[in-house]
Amino acid sequence: MENFNTTISSGSFILMGISDHPQLEGIFFVLILFSYLLTLSGNTAIILLSHLDPRLHIPMYFFLSNLSSLDLAFTTSSVPQMLVNLWGPDKTISYGGCMTQLYVFLWLGATECILLMVMAFDRYVAVCRPLHYMTIMNPRLCWLLAAVSWVGGLGNSLIQSTFTLQLPFCGHRRVDNFLCEVPAMIKLACGDTSLNEAVLNGVCTFFTAVPLSTILASYCFIARAVLKIRSAEGQRKAFNTCLSHLVVVFLFYGSAIYGYLVPAKSSNQDQGKFISLFYSVVTPMVNPLIYTLRNKEVKGALRRLLGKGREVG
Repeated sequence: MENFNTTISSGSFILMGISDHPQLEGIFFVLILFSYLLTLSGNTAIILLSHLDPRLHIPMYFFLSNLSSLDLAFTTSSVPQMLVNLWGPDKTISYGGCMTQLYVFLWLGATECILLMVMAFDRYVAVCRPLHYMTIMNPRLCWLLAAVSWVGGLGNSLIQSTFTLQLPFCGHRRVDNFLCEVPAMIKLACGDTSLNEAVLNGVCTFFTAVPLSTILASYCFIARAVLKIRSAEGQRKAFNTCLSHLVVVFLFYGSAIYGYLVPAKSSNQDQGKFISLFYSVVTPMVNPLIYTLRNKEVKGALRRLLGKGREVG
């Protein structure tokens, strides 16, 4: 308690996490550390394979390497601080650290919303316009779509984070979450948060409804095109590729919608904490697994890379 009071007066924040269940902190530390290591290795492997294997120098893997880079940054912006707080009695994070985490986490989360939409468009062109795929998805357009994703996410972060920082915290510094993010900071405020919640809901609705509607529409066209493919092998290949992307979409959007569109002060605190844990730790870890387990091209690239390594050795 003395540590908490000192922290409040010093301008830092306290990330409560699961401090009300200290017996679980060791278990959570091991699980999150293991997940983080898997995230680092899996996403790094996809980035390396996409750059080193000439057969993967196509738009799909360009966007997939962007997603992996994003997931690496996304999880690294929050997980190391989680591990520090779970390891010992000190649960503090500096004011600057909390604000940086707020901006970066929101930026990367919004970027992923747009990037998943871009990846759905890429799949739509590949399946529905296969003869014109490389012409339409030329390098210039790919770089432009990737840049729009990153810049669009940054714009969202600047709007929401800046509005959140205007809130009066009145000395309340105990963030009942594993990380500093907008819903948790709104719960911390002591003043009227109706405007902040309206901005949060409006911006999040835009960044979820528009991309998700576009993704679903794209896959309606894709499904119709796949059913017209006469080759069973062609149907299976298109289905496997698109299924991987759809699983990632529903995992990410499902948790994000619950975490950000459920009213901040009416949602269950424990559920909110674990939803945050899900999309900051679990989703970046499973994305590489989902994209590689059913993908012969990635597994083939990995075998070729390992084979070259043995030959050199």
